Amino acid sequence: MKVLMINGSPHPKGNTSIALAEIAKQLEKNGIDSEIVWIGNKPIRGCIACNKCKEKPGECIFNDDVCNSISAKFADADALIVGSPVYWGQPNGAVLSIIQRAFYSNGGAIAGKPAAAVAVCRRGGATASFETLNMPFQMMNMPVVTSQYWNIVYGREQGQAALDTEGLQTMRALANNMAWLLKATEGKPAPGRGDEPWEPMHFIR
Repeated sequence: MKVLMINGSPHPKGNTSIALAEIAKQLEKNGIDSEIVWIGNKPIRGCIACNKCKEKPGECIFNDDVCNSISAKFADADALIVGSPVYWGQPNGAVLSIIQRAFYSNGGAIAGKPAAAVAVCRRGGATASFETLNMPFQMMNMPVVTSQYWNIVYGREQGQAALDTEGLQTMRALANNMAWLLKATEGKPAPGRGDEPWEPMHFIR
């Protein structure tokens, strides 16, 4: 089984990378493969609600950034972990744009699979960012994998996350829990709504 991890930092070898690498090492000890994909530091478009992806399911109409290449990896992944630095008490806007566009255009390929979020910060805003990253998972019927604490790692300068011993321990616990859930479910996605059709409710008639 394989876990896809998204490094939502503009820095390829920054503190978010250290946190995800710790998870990858622990997953390997549990016999679980992983792949860390870096979103890069080039411009990433936001969703414009054009619904063109419904005409060509599985792809966002914008094909000039990394969104579709990351989304294409959903089908082969058994689980997803998204890591992001904290900017102004929020996740990096670029990774949020990727998640929103990829889930909307290709959500069927990731729905029901276990997921987890990781927030990396200097001091504050980590819990708000962590909660924001978890919101899309719940909309996609993705079981949210827990740890021994909120999935937060601290560090400002590059490499300082390696000094956060509790944070790295939290990453290892997250990896252990992810491996346990994947093995317990044999990598089968959660059933979601099952046979009950979705009944959307709009409050403005």
